[in-house]
Amino acid sequence: MMIVGTAAAIEVAIILVVVLVVLGARWWGGRGRGVFHKGQVHDLDVEPQYSGARIDGDVVTLDFVKKMMDDFKNQKCIHKRYAFQIVLQMRDMLRALPSLVDINVPHGNHFTVCGDVHGQFYDLLNIFELNGLPSDENPYLFNGDFVDRGSFSLEVILTLFAFKCMSPAAIYLARGNHESKSMNKIYGFEGEVKSKLSDTFVELFAEVFCCLPLAHVINEKVFVVHGGLFSVDGVKLSDIRAIDRFCEPPEEGLMCELLWSDPQPNPGRGPSKRGVGLSFGGDVTKRFLQENNLDLVVRSHEVKDEGYEIEHDGKLITVFSAPNYCDQMGNKGAFIRFEAPDLKPNIVTFSAVPHPDVKPMAYANNFLRMFS
Repeated sequence: MMIVGTAAAIEVAIILVVVLVVLGARWWGGRGRGVFHKGQVHDLDVEPQYSGARIDGDVVTLDFVKKMMDDFKNQKCIHKRYAFQIVLQMRDMLRALPSLVDINVPHGNHFTVCGDVHGQFYDLLNIFELNGLPSDENPYLFNGDFVDRGSFSLEVILTLFAFKCMSPAAIYLARGNHESKSMNKIYGFEGEVKSKLSDTFVELFAEVFCCLPLAHVINEKVFVVHGGLFSVDGVKLSDIRAIDRFCEPPEEGLMCELLWSDPQPNPGRGPSKRGVGLSFGGDVTKRFLQENNLDLVVRSHEVKDEGYEIEHDGKLITVFSAPNYCDQMGNKGAFIRFEAPDLKPNIVTFSAVPHPDVKPMAYANNFLRMFS
């Protein structure tokens, strides 16, 4: 019996190995083109009764984006076909970018940097009301954490992606710590995407988030990153450019610290209050700027009562663009306008605007929702 049983077990094991190898080959074969590809978009029919925004062909126009934003404002969904088109175009566009993107603002022009939006779509619309829509003449950088916590995260990310598709120079997007699978699973974006679109989109967004650049430099003088600086001195811009970012954020190293670190008032470095990344003092900021011939660090990642905070002898600014964060913090939001060539930061603050009665974290993990 033992011999027969062992033989049967070996046979089953061999079958399992074969199955796993076949599935693995299919999985790896699919990675080259992603979880969804352009050829499948045209298989999605748009129902005759659909009255929402439509993309004519493959070109995302300003008229389409305006119509889509208006539909979103009235709590209407975009058709999956057009959502796929936007996200797939973004995937192709972001893949071609370096991990550190250089931005050139011509003499006499301006450039706006926004911090965390966190799914607060109606406050995003208010930013555009106050400061104009993104365009080549009115460009923006949104500095990560577009999604999670707020319950209109899908509307936020599709709007930002659509503007980028419309005009790549009109809007720049950086990865935040919330552009990751683990955070999206807990803090609401995954549940929201499943509810409003489909499970396939969860994987597609996760793939695209891994393509987002990690940092930007404006006119070789202003370094913009979601989180902060590093656990070691001597990090050069070339080191950031060399990061292989096409992955979920690691738990340590340069990429992790770019997404997770925070400034501290004391000099030196200390443990992070978040348990990931680190806290860094003004001396760390000063050395990084000097070694890279930069003037200023702009980062986001932390809610601030006034929507911003200037630290480290004026060499570091935190900007946060989600007012009354999670409908309970009472903070203002802010954005920063830089005018070339001097790039003096002009900080604009604003208050929260009303939104439909959908609570923050409405799509979040059930356990977390009990405490929200």
